[in-house]
Amino acid sequence: MTQDRYGINIKKWCRQHQTQVEQFISEDHTPEETQQELKYHLQKIRFLQHERLVHLIVVFFTIVITLFALGVVLYLPDTIIASGPIFLGFLILLAFYLAHYFFLENTVQHWYRLYEELLDKAGLKPDKR
Repeated sequence: MTQDRYGINIKKWCRQHQTQVEQFISEDHTPEETQQELKYHLQKIRFLQHERLVHLIVVFFTIVITLFALGVVLYLPDTIIASGPIFLGFLILLAFYLAHYFFLENTVQHWYRLYEELLDKAGLKPDKR
């Protein structure tokens, strides 16, 4: 097993897990195996939810800093040479953070659907009313 010294590639990590769960769902397994897969998948959802929360906080602060930089550009036009590039840099950073947060949010929601499919496969899904 390789060691991730500088963090993991979260998109690759998500794809690998999602492929594994989708493959598991398409195969026949005992109820015990399905319950084990449910526990494992729920733990992965928790990890991804934590990642999503951290990125939400980072996105929030990046928005605040970007708006502050915009305020400096607008209210102190004499500083445009210094504040303009700083504002543009934070705006670009914000765009990348939003794209990554969008990926995390949609992945978590898709994993909820996979969790429900696993519940259904295990016979643990409550009746819809």
